[in-house]
Amino acid sequence: MNIGEASTASGVSAKMIRYYEQAGLIPEADRSASGYRIYGDADVHRLRFIRRARELGFGMPAITDLLGLWNDRSRRSADVKRLARAHIADLEERIGKLRQMAGTLQTLADCCAGDDRPDCPILAGLGEPPARDTEQPVQ
Repeated sequence: MNIGEASTASGVSAKMIRYYEQAGLIPEADRSASGYRIYGDADVHRLRFIRRARELGFGMPAITDLLGLWNDRSRRSADVKRLARAHIADLEERIGKLRQMAGTLQTLADCCAGDDRPDCPILAGLGEPPARDTEQPVQ
């Protein structure tokens, strides 16, 4: 199948398929005599795996690790579970930071009259230094 058909079958855009190939997440596609990429069922299955991992928030390095484990029939499920647990911990940390950001913004919005006056506690609050020096941007 060509890249468009692989895209439809996997739910991954053609642009991302080319990117995943360039990044080494999928093997370089075979080419037709006219130079078009040719994909098989195994490629589509791998693309679905990558898409699902991305939907769950895994980054490219973790997906590379997961693909390595997926392809290794002698893998230990404990290794897969370790990756999943580490990702869960990262997600929980990010959720906590997002909740903190939402709370701060809610407090600023609650202080704003939202009327025709030019003074705005939201803008004033954004101009203030963060409450903690260790505040990190959400990735």
